[in-house]
Amino acid sequence: MTQDTTAQPESLSNNEYTAEDIQVLGGREAVRRRPGMYIGSTDQRGLHHLVCEIVYNSIDEAMAGCCTKIMVAIQENGAVGVEDNGRGIPVDIHPATNVSALETVMTTLHAGAKFGGKTYQVSGGLHGVGASVVNALSSWLRINVRRDGKLYQQEYEQGIPQGEVKEVGETSDTGTTITFLPDEEIFGKARYDFDVLSERLREMAYLNKGLEIYFKDERKDGEKTFYFEGGITGFVRRLNRSRAVRHRQPIYISKLVNSTLVEVALQYNDGFSESTFSFANCVNTVDGGTHLTGFRSALTRVLNDYAHKSKFLKEDESNLVGDDVREGLTAIVSVKLAEPQFEGQTKSKLGNIEVKSLVESVVGEQLSLYLEEHPDDAKRIIDKCFIASRAREAARKARDLIIRKSSLDTATLPGKLADCSEKEPSRCELYLVEGPSAGGSAKEGRDRRFQAILPLRGKILNVEKAPSDKMIAHEEIRAIITALRVGIDDDFDLSKLRYHRVILMTDADVDGSHIRTLLLTFFFRHMVELINRGHLFIAQPPLYRVKASKQEHWVYSEQEKEEIVRKLKGSKKVEIQRYKGLGEMNAEQLWETTMNPTSRTLLMVGIDDATKADQVFHTLMGAEVPPRKAFIQAHARSVKNLDI
Repeated sequence: MTQDTTAQPESLSNNEYTAEDIQVLGGREAVRRRPGMYIGSTDQRGLHHLVCEIVYNSIDEAMAGCCTKIMVAIQENGAVGVEDNGRGIPVDIHPATNVSALETVMTTLHAGAKFGGKTYQVSGGLHGVGASVVNALSSWLRINVRRDGKLYQQEYEQGIPQGEVKEVGETSDTGTTITFLPDEEIFGKARYDFDVLSERLREMAYLNKGLEIYFKDERKDGEKTFYFEGGITGFVRRLNRSRAVRHRQPIYISKLVNSTLVEVALQYNDGFSESTFSFANCVNTVDGGTHLTGFRSALTRVLNDYAHKSKFLKEDESNLVGDDVREGLTAIVSVKLAEPQFEGQTKSKLGNIEVKSLVESVVGEQLSLYLEEHPDDAKRIIDKCFIASRAREAARKARDLIIRKSSLDTATLPGKLADCSEKEPSRCELYLVEGPSAGGSAKEGRDRRFQAILPLRGKILNVEKAPSDKMIAHEEIRAIITALRVGIDDDFDLSKLRYHRVILMTDADVDGSHIRTLLLTFFFRHMVELINRGHLFIAQPPLYRVKASKQEHWVYSEQEKEEIVRKLKGSKKVEIQRYKGLGEMNAEQLWETTMNPTSRTLLMVGIDDATKADQVFHTLMGAEVPPRKAFIQAHARSVKNLDI
């Protein structure tokens, strides 16, 4: 028997655990102590979330029919102003808090007009914490309210009122203006990205047809105005603008049922991936939910019914499945309801059970009618589904063969895979390495206990331009699927993942970047949950080795190289070696620079904006050349480290 001699905290070892040890944090203190619980993170994504929370309040006014214009401005000092022409937040005394309703909304968690259902039938804020959270996480915040012919103002510092609401003038219009500066104590040096916020505001405008959103960046004189009479139909057209579509006009479905509005727009293209995005009360539900489930169920059922009724499918033939009817589909699913049930403050998934059957009913009824009235479009859609079905069946046979072999014999892991000895997935990592030469160095230099190596030969298949059967037939992709054991698409099961860190390690040149992009395209299209759950990484091999006398420096950027060379200026001889290929490094060098966990740099792959990511992957990797040419021309001036 061994004795545990681990030191214990004094209060626990003495069993001194009393009421004094219990901390009670007020709303403001709780938000500032644990901001990630309310806005997801304190990096740039969290910063963008602050803007969205304030804009959501204005969107609520628009959905209530009381707001037609929203103006958002990033100021030169980093502050953000959001102004609307809604009704203005009430300023009279609140009966429960004995302070103004305005101060109550801005300082109290779970306070707002979104709970009773009288003021807002539909609202984007579930918890009523948006404005108060932004206030608590801001260095300062100023709010102006135009209401009842008067202009009111109140100011805050780190969420603390700097005085009561005061009347500062008269006005003939109504609305609310909130200006805030995010607190550097919370967000550090994180800065707003104009393009990312533009895409989010564009989405909001698409989801509220007739609403104008003006966005200005005073830091660089950038500005955009979004206004869409066509609503989500225009959204689908934009997503499909660089794709060859199967039917000219998007199919639009809309119906109000018991105060819940269901809107769907869909259009098929000749691609092989699905681009379906779901929203609830204008909130992008990136993890889907009951509305998305209802839509997909209806789509599969209706297309099968039509195929049987029109004799495209014989009675003895198998039905189309979800993968078949969603290949090449671009769709927007939007619901607006009175009492949304989101998962978490960041609202990534809709949970209302009743919404599934409601969406399924509306889509089933109106899509069936559309197919009956547009037989030419219906035939083009069904033909596309049958092409996908045949490819899927061929891919299924190949995939089943892989799975069957894997389940019968663990030795059927890819022959070139150098596995690790550790069997606990959370402690294991797999390097996908470009080329056999680098693979050899990586195998030799790795820590065999927890690091596995899978060398990839050449450039893998571009899955953006390939049907599923050709993808499964590709040797390198089969090796990746077999090694990870999680399956793909609808068969994906993250619980079976053999390595919790999947690391892409390619050369620091043009070919290496292309191979990395091909791999990212595969993971984004067929294993996206690997990205969403933080399991995909990119290794950062050095670009240079700078040597002077006995000093040796591994350099990872041009700027770092210039700084080091400047410091070594007095040395007699400075040698600079450029590393374009991983194979140029021996095993020891590769381990030291790119693989011990104590010295390497890994970049986690994430998705900030799924719709924009979808567009970029299709533009860069799709079959259409003109959009890719336009993209390259538009970004040519921002290219760094061009390798010719």
